[in-house]
Amino acid sequence: MTLATHHIPIVTLDRFLRQPETKPASEFIHGYIYQKPMPQGQHSRLQLKLCNRVNAVTEDAQIALALPELRCTFGDRSIVPDVAVFRWDRLPINGEGEIENVFSICPDWVIEILSPDQAPMRVLSNILHCLKHGTEMGWLLFPKERSLLIFQRDRQPIEININSNGDEILPMPDFLENHLKLTANQIFNWLKIV
Repeated sequence: MTLATHHIPIVTLDRFLRQPETKPASEFIHGYIYQKPMPQGQHSRLQLKLCNRVNAVTEDAQIALALPELRCTFGDRSIVPDVAVFRWDRLPINGEGEIENVFSICPDWVIEILSPDQAPMRVLSNILHCLKHGTEMGWLLFPKERSLLIFQRDRQPIEININSNGDEILPMPDFLENHLKLTANQIFNWLKIV
């Protein structure tokens, strides 16, 4: 399945948001609908482990919350990051103190995991869109290459590869800097089932 050829023109973001959700999720970018590829094994494993690791150190302390496949609509786009992390004080809460269903804000930290058939430029564009609208940090993981790119506002991207700097502690968003320590080797070792 090649995602690059599957886009449907649409008139407005509002019209897109009124349509039923698709599986896998679709995103609204520049007036078009793009359906994301169905997650495969490595993608799902990394997504699960990242959410669990972040939430293990942040949820009880009410620092942040990591959510998988959450629709985030802001800045005339509606995207579904693989992992969206929100500082606790920015979580949309309803009158009953429950988390809202609709997130009309950008994540504080966005993590994308490139699937084999996914268009890398669209994923990069979504990360840059998030940074432009207030996201502090974006990660793009490349499971096949065992590498990742780290994006921060107003800084050059940082390339991390398990063969050259896989044991270095990865940069974290400011709100997690003293709480979460990860290396590329740790992340990609989650793919091993032994």
